[in-house]
Amino acid sequence: MEERQPNVADVARAAGVSLGTVSNVLNNPAKVTPRTRSKVEAAIAALGFVRNGTARSLAAGTSRTLAFLVEDLTNTFFLDLAKGAEEAAQAANLNIVLANADSREDKQRSYLDLFEEERVAGILLAPRQDLLDQVAPLRYRGVRVVVLNAHPPGDVCSVETDNVRGGYLAAQHLIAGGCRRLLFAGAHRFPAVVDRLQGTRRAVAETGGEVTLEVMTTDGVTADDGYEVATVIHSRSDQDRPDGVIAGADLLALGLVQATLVRGRLRVPEDLSVIGYDNNREAWSSLVPLTTMDQAGVQMGRSAAELIIDELRNPREHEHRRIVMEPILVPKSSTRPLVGDPAPPATPARWLPEHAPGQA
Repeated sequence: MEERQPNVADVARAAGVSLGTVSNVLNNPAKVTPRTRSKVEAAIAALGFVRNGTARSLAAGTSRTLAFLVEDLTNTFFLDLAKGAEEAAQAANLNIVLANADSREDKQRSYLDLFEEERVAGILLAPRQDLLDQVAPLRYRGVRVVVLNAHPPGDVCSVETDNVRGGYLAAQHLIAGGCRRLLFAGAHRFPAVVDRLQGTRRAVAETGGEVTLEVMTTDGVTADDGYEVATVIHSRSDQDRPDGVIAGADLLALGLVQATLVRGRLRVPEDLSVIGYDNNREAWSSLVPLTTMDQAGVQMGRSAAELIIDELRNPREHEHRRIVMEPILVPKSSTRPLVGDPAPPATPARWLPEHAPGQA
């Protein structure tokens, strides 16, 4: 049989005090004399007593833990979200537990069920867009949820990047650098990528036909997908190939740049300018540092945690809000500098200033 874990009653017997005294030592130590507190703490240490946080939360009707479930931790953008959320949670004297769904429906559902069963104070969710149907039942049962990096349905707080704006700024940057034959590459099953394409189309349309746009749909947004895009580009003549590429994500851009350098026929950025999206640290080691669009992930995570903390503290006055962050262009060596501008940095930037969120 499993050995029973010591409980509060065992501590009280070992210390020769009441249950109430043990409770005060655990929760309100200032109410207990130093001598009595030392006796109780010695009994706790001798027995190996560990407080049952779940039972405590159920008894008090509250929890000091927020859960953060992200789509895919291989993308460091989600680590930035978690970092910002942790900063806000710690400032509010709350804890955060982090879980990775690996872009899998079953893992996301399993974690959401677990967090609800454990009665966490609230859930921060950065999901796949097509799995947002799992949010409404939670809200119906009274679970506090804030959605990040997706368009949530119904009455729920959310924080996301203006991806249409990001695609627009990325295309504008290439056009200002002299590119006239643009290619947009990305997986259309991701709504964020579709939004970035919409912004790209808008920037191209504003040139009145001076700039052309080709769209290439990929299976995903990985480095392997970038290699495939490079194969197509290198199979064309100089007159038919693009001179600027907007990649749906940094890893796709990384694969494209690395494959281009290996083949050696085209130079980046002189013959082919490439811009990515996310400011993913996994792409910082690119031989040609990647120009990218940063999504201010730390600020997004901080804002999301602040929303859920406000709902915790002011449940009656709290109003659900949608916060939209402005994407930030981070120019590096994979795109041509603007005419008259200095060359972009030759090494990847490791720091960005904080940016205040915009609201929509």
